[in-house]
Amino acid sequence: MTEPYLGELMAVIARAVEPRGRVERILCKHFFSGAAAYFDGHIFMTLTNVGLALKLPEKDCKLLFDQGGKPLQYFPKAPVKKNYVLLPNQIIDDNGSLSEWVSCSIEFVQK
Repeated sequence: MTEPYLGELMAVIARAVEPRGRVERILCKHFFSGAAAYFDGHIFMTLTNVGLALKLPEKDCKLLFDQGGKPLQYFPKAPVKKNYVLLPNQIIDDNGSLSEWVSCSIEFVQK
């Protein structure tokens, strides 16, 4: 069931996205066994049973790996998703840090 993921992702967006006109440009949709957030049609965040992931430049992914982030892999034998990182709980729980990383992700997918 994907409904809990969709509602939870929308709640993350509501607390993490600065109201600088960006929220209206974000669309959350069902995504395989979870939910995904799109900014102007570009996916930048997913929430599934493996966790909350952001799409980021490689250098930012490496920085987050050093802070406890994990590579995104939806299934044990599936390939690792390039440019995605599963966020560690300390970032997810910190609205300021989460907001900064979400902004970075949105900027990245606009390029």
